[in-house]
Amino acid sequence: MAVLVKNIQKLVQADPTPGSYRAGAEMNHLPCIDNAFLLAVDGKIAAFGPMSEFKEQLLSGIKETVEVVDATGRMVFPAFCDSHSHIIYAGSREIEYIDKIKGLSYEEIAKRGGGILNSVDRLRAATEDELFDSAWQRLEEVASFGTGAIEIKSGYGLDAANEIKMLRVIRRLKEKSPLTIKANLLAAHAVPREYLGRQTEYVDLIINEIIPMVAAEELADFVDVFCDRGFFTPEDTERILMQGIKYGLQPKIHANELDYSGGIQVGVKYNARSVDHIEYTGDEEIACLLGSETMPTILPGAAFFLGMVYAPARKMIEAGLPIAMAGDFNPGSCPSGNMQFVLSMGCIKYGLLPEEAINAVTLNSAYAMDVEEFLGTITVGKIANFFITKPIPTIEFMPYAYGSNKVETLYLRGRRQ
Repeated sequence: MAVLVKNIQKLVQADPTPGSYRAGAEMNHLPCIDNAFLLAVDGKIAAFGPMSEFKEQLLSGIKETVEVVDATGRMVFPAFCDSHSHIIYAGSREIEYIDKIKGLSYEEIAKRGGGILNSVDRLRAATEDELFDSAWQRLEEVASFGTGAIEIKSGYGLDAANEIKMLRVIRRLKEKSPLTIKANLLAAHAVPREYLGRQTEYVDLIINEIIPMVAAEELADFVDVFCDRGFFTPEDTERILMQGIKYGLQPKIHANELDYSGGIQVGVKYNARSVDHIEYTGDEEIACLLGSETMPTILPGAAFFLGMVYAPARKMIEAGLPIAMAGDFNPGSCPSGNMQFVLSMGCIKYGLLPEEAINAVTLNSAYAMDVEEFLGTITVGKIANFFITKPIPTIEFMPYAYGSNKVETLYLRGRRQ
């Protein structure tokens, strides 16, 4: 199947030779082509450019049927890359939401038996098929808002059998879904009830049993740790990351959501692909990140939902850092996978310019999930994941109109969804 999109009002993030990510002042660079065309063949981007340069000869060697789409008045964007999600869970947690309204903190709810451990109880009771079916619905939901790639974490099992159950669900989603999916082992999401007061023993279990078992089945791409106040220490984190690296898993970290935890520094030390949340990022953390290959990743939905401080995105960019933004779809702190809302939050609450925010949810977030060679920009040879908008006047309208779905048609691997 091939698709030709013609008369595109603006082709966004159209870059013949993109780098791995954009940082600092370069985050304001967003290459676009007015009155453009885009051709995808065999699931990949084959050509693009101004309509004035389109020639019918481009179609001469194509053997399959070519779908022709007239995008007059519409824009084309690369599909969003959501580098942080927890979409495999069994049941919502809206009662905790009421507790939040009444003034309880995230940590207070956890101490009362809510939070992550609430989701653990439900997930352990669910079957693999039940988890797959509910996660599939969430995948379809995030795709409807323009997401074409997503990283999915475990972390609601907190024992070998149930962490592996979650990762097997992710493998099934990879096999069935046209989305590009990465799997993340987050056994260090919290300490399970049976190990309360014996945190070191649980870390030993992750290192000695869970990581080797997951690696033996090749179930995960990343290894992750919630390194923060009240969860796992920098020392715990180092031990887990070292074992993950030994077994071929790339590190990522939940860091500095609740306090200055040292998690960002540990992430940089072990060349983590990204450090995520990072609400508490000061001068020391910025200096540590500068010159590293670790992507600072902000999760606006969680900070918004929990009423937390917002990461100093503008300060980080002005210091020369890149920024990625991701969804954090989960039942407790961000029950939404709408990356259009994340894009809007980047502008509304973090002070990003629209160009910076678009880079943060496309190229930079592709880097954060290690798919920037294949996704994140409109570039010949990359996977043809893109969406056609409804008629919109400017790129600024994408973050401006935060309450509506601007996606009209999504293409994944060159096929209309």
